[in-house]
Amino acid sequence: MSWLKVDDYGGNGWLAGEPGDRARHYCAELEKGQILFFPAPPFALPQDDIDFLVSLKPADSRLHKNISYRPEQGVLRGFADAVNESRVHDIMQRYTDAVRKFVLAFLAPYAEKFQMDYASFRPIEEAGRNLALHKRNDLLHVDAFPSRPTRGGRILRIFTNVNPSKGRVWVVGERFPDLAARFAESAGLKKFATGSGLLRGWKRGLGTLGLPVADHAPYDKFMLYFHDWLKENDSFQNSKQGKEQLEFPPASTWIVFTDGVPHSALSGQFAMEQTFIIPVEALVAPEVSPIRVLEKMAGRAMS
Repeated sequence: MSWLKVDDYGGNGWLAGEPGDRARHYCAELEKGQILFFPAPPFALPQDDIDFLVSLKPADSRLHKNISYRPEQGVLRGFADAVNESRVHDIMQRYTDAVRKFVLAFLAPYAEKFQMDYASFRPIEEAGRNLALHKRNDLLHVDAFPSRPTRGGRILRIFTNVNPSKGRVWVVGERFPDLAARFAESAGLKKFATGSGLLRGWKRGLGTLGLPVADHAPYDKFMLYFHDWLKENDSFQNSKQGKEQLEFPPASTWIVFTDGVPHSALSGQFAMEQTFIIPVEALVAPEVSPIRVLEKMAGRAMS
């Protein structure tokens, strides 16, 4: 299933059709596992900002794997160059503001319900990186966040390839309902589905006291484990079943629920990305969300 090119929405908004119907259509396509593709960013992304980020040198600016930005707190991480820090902060702030405005219009059913998660600039070439197994981006996986449990909320990510000359190459796999049907039980779904409610209640209690304890529901625990399990599974990684290679050209933007589309990054340097968490109650097709698929298989609630 190649990407779905969006040709009725551009930098100035909707170009055709009834906005409410079109927005709901694209939400449904995303939730089913489609990747939405734009040849150019459908939001403001000044070329001067791109040129500056791409010009940064790791040796000079002490770039980490990613420069991350937390829009809700206005906090920049992974960049320690005092001379340029303020400008990078401003660029990331403008970027997250523009993407948020875009999502409010283009994916209107999620408006006022989503949670803005982290944004990032990814300056490192993906090909040939020497990383620990569970951190490798070139192995197919579904996303889950160790420190930010979603309790069933979906992980929506918007990427833009800001490389001036090279594409970003991904491999994607079969969508979550099929993936779970093949592997979830082998990965121990039922064990996670019967996790201790008492322990989860204790963790929530600590959270109300202001203590930094992440409340991982059975769903979150399974998805974290499944992320690692898929990367460790040589048979799955080496199989060609349901897999497709995609190359996102320079200046293109793509949107995908990365908790439901197994993906890996084979190559590419310089990308911008913004993550949103979409609660189950905001979805237009909740029955195909990972939590509902897993709950149906397990025969019990997992949130």
